[in-house]
Amino acid sequence: MALIVPASLAQDQSQSQPAGTPPTVTKPDSSKPESKPDSVKPDDTKAAPSDTTAVQGDPPVQEPDDSKVKHDGSKNDVDAIGNRKVGGRGMGNWYSLETEIRMGKEYSQQVEASVKMVNDPVVTEYVNRIGQNLVRNSDAQVPFTIKVIDSDEVNAFALPGGFFYVNSGLLLAADEEAELAGVMAHEIAHVAARHATRQITRAQWANIGTIPLIFVGGGIGYAVRSVAGLALPMTFLSFSRGFEAEADYLGLQYMYKSGYDPQAFISFFEKLQAKEKRKPGTLARAFSTHPQTPDRIEKSQEEIGRILPARPQYVVSTSEFDDVKSRLATIENRHKVLDDKEGSKPSLRRTSSSDKSGKDDKTDDDRPTLKRRDDTKQN
Repeated sequence: MALIVPASLAQDQSQSQPAGTPPTVTKPDSSKPESKPDSVKPDDTKAAPSDTTAVQGDPPVQEPDDSKVKHDGSKNDVDAIGNRKVGGRGMGNWYSLETEIRMGKEYSQQVEASVKMVNDPVVTEYVNRIGQNLVRNSDAQVPFTIKVIDSDEVNAFALPGGFFYVNSGLLLAADEEAELAGVMAHEIAHVAARHATRQITRAQWANIGTIPLIFVGGGIGYAVRSVAGLALPMTFLSFSRGFEAEADYLGLQYMYKSGYDPQAFISFFEKLQAKEKRKPGTLARAFSTHPQTPDRIEKSQEEIGRILPARPQYVVSTSEFDDVKSRLATIENRHKVLDDKEGSKPSLRRTSSSDKSGKDDKTDDDRPTLKRRDDTKQN
C-alpha cells in the first residue's frame, strides 16, 4: 500500500504537534484512485511506479509555481515532453533513426556476447519497468531494450537506438529508487537527444578519425573504451561537456515528469564522489571522465529551481526497490561463492617417469619410440 506524506502536511505537523510526537501518516483509501498533486496536470504523468512511498525532499520546499513552465514547445517546456524534437537532423546529424537502431543493435550483440548478464526475472523485470516508465516520460523516439549486466562497477550506458544496459553495481550502490532512476534518466536523455550520432557527425565534419558514413558492415575505426570487459566506440560513451550538460538538463525533466524527486540525481553523485575519495575505484571509468563537478551540480540545482515547479510529493523510494536490491545482493553473493569454489578446485596434471624418480627431464618428450621390426633376425 502506498504511503503518501504531502510536504504541506509534514510542515503543519512539525509546527503544531508537541516535540517528540510522531507525525500522523495519512493512508489513502485503496478503493479510491489516488488524486494527483495540484501542481500536476492530469496528463503530466503518463505512468507512475506502484507501491510508492512519497516523501518530502531534502532541499528547502519550493512553493508551487506553474509560471516556471515555459509553454513554448522548446526543451525548456516540461509540459511538451514527448512532443519536442531534441535530437536534431540535417547538417547537425547525418544519421536516420533507422541507422541508429541498426548501429546500436550490432553493438548490443557484441555486448551480450562479451559480458555476463543478470537473468533473474524479478530483477530484470523491475529494472526494465523503471526504465520504460522514464522512456514514456521522455523525448525518445525509439523503443528501448533494457537489460542488467552482472558487474560490480557502478555504471550504466545506452547505445544508439535504445539498447540500454544497467550494471548490477549501480542498483546495489543506490539507496533509493529515485537515485537509480536519476542515472537511468540521464542515459535515456543521451539517446533521446541522439548525442552519439550528433557527435559522430561533428567528427566527420572535422575530418577526425575514419568513421564510416553509413553503418553497414565493417568496424568503426576510431578510439574505443573498455566497459565491463568489452570495447565500445568512445563516441558512444564519452560525450562533450555540452552534451553531458544537456543530458543532465533533460534527465532531470524526465525524472520530474515520471514523478521522481530530481534532487536524488544530484545527491547520488555527491555520495559517490565521497565514496570515491575514501576508496578510489568506486566510480566506473565511464563516470569518472565526466564527474559531477561542483559547477555542474550547482547548475543542475539552479535548473531544478528555475524550470521545475515544486510538487507537494515526490517518489523517493519503494518497498519493491528494497526487495529487489536485497534479492540481487543474495544472487551476487551466491555467484561469488560458486566462483570461489570453482577457483579452488584441484587441477590435474600429467606426471612423467622422471617426476617419480626425482630426476629432471632431459627431453621434452620421454615417450618410447617405435621402430620397425627387423624380419631378418626372426629367421
